[in-house]
Amino acid sequence: MKVRLLAATAIAPSVWGTTYIVTTELLPPGRPLLAAALRALPAGLAVLAITRTVPTGSWWWRSTVLGALNFAAFFSLLFTAAYRLPGGVAATIGAVQPLIVMALATRVLGERAGPARYAAAFAGVGGVALLVLDGGARLDAVGVAAALGGAASMAVGNVLVQRWGRPTRPRAFAGWQLTAGGLLLLPIALVAEGPPHQLTGGNVVGYAYLATAGGALAYTLWFRGIAALGARNVTFLGLLSPTVATAISVATGDPFGPAQLAGGLVVLASVTAIQLLPSRPPTEPTTAQPIAAPAPAPPARPVTCPAA
Repeated sequence: MKVRLLAATAIAPSVWGTTYIVTTELLPPGRPLLAAALRALPAGLAVLAITRTVPTGSWWWRSTVLGALNFAAFFSLLFTAAYRLPGGVAATIGAVQPLIVMALATRVLGERAGPARYAAAFAGVGGVALLVLDGGARLDAVGVAAALGGAASMAVGNVLVQRWGRPTRPRAFAGWQLTAGGLLLLPIALVAEGPPHQLTGGNVVGYAYLATAGGALAYTLWFRGIAALGARNVTFLGLLSPTVATAISVATGDPFGPAQLAGGLVVLASVTAIQLLPSRPPTEPTTAQPIAAPAPAPPARPVTCPAA
């Protein structure tokens, strides 16, 4: 049963790894905000319909803040990177998110990382440098900045989740954030990019795929796995996203030289080390207060999503 559940959960990051090829091959060009909105909002509404749980009290504005960070900003920057970078490069840069979480948790939550985790973090930074500074690869600077910005945005959201706690089950909590992020994105996308003048059959298939398989289905499987198996046991599956994206990039002929391959492996190894090595207790108590809720769940580790 556990193996089946693990395999089902692994479907989510594997599907997220296809986001980049779907974006470049099926979606209309130059519309990252619309792609982000259509991925977040249908998924959020579907999860809300399944869980039938809505925020209460201060969690209305907190869910809005988290939705803006974890999905509105993250998805917008993710699709910007997907339009401008080879999929394997974009996904691997996004995989540095746990390194940013570690740095923020040290400052915001008072966690002590320890020498081994710092060493892994510096190795990860070096891996990103190899990945993006390879002389033979002409990477778009805006795309690189978007990939890093997306990782940073979700890292801030994850640290806030750890600070504020989680008031309900993971799937319902994700539904709140996805819906809030989608509602924030949709009017901005329509004003900034406007509705598409014409959609081809391929465009429709691409948007439908991202909203269903890459959105509602993938997030349902991911958060069901977290609830049943625990965040620590599921986190490593997130590495499937850059792995799948890189495999597709290589198969489709995107440039991915030896230095970039080495950098990608260093990034993935450092992220794995960060997840394995335990953080030390805070040097002093944080100011976070326990949150009373109908269905409480322990805050524990931040639940990260791969560069979806």
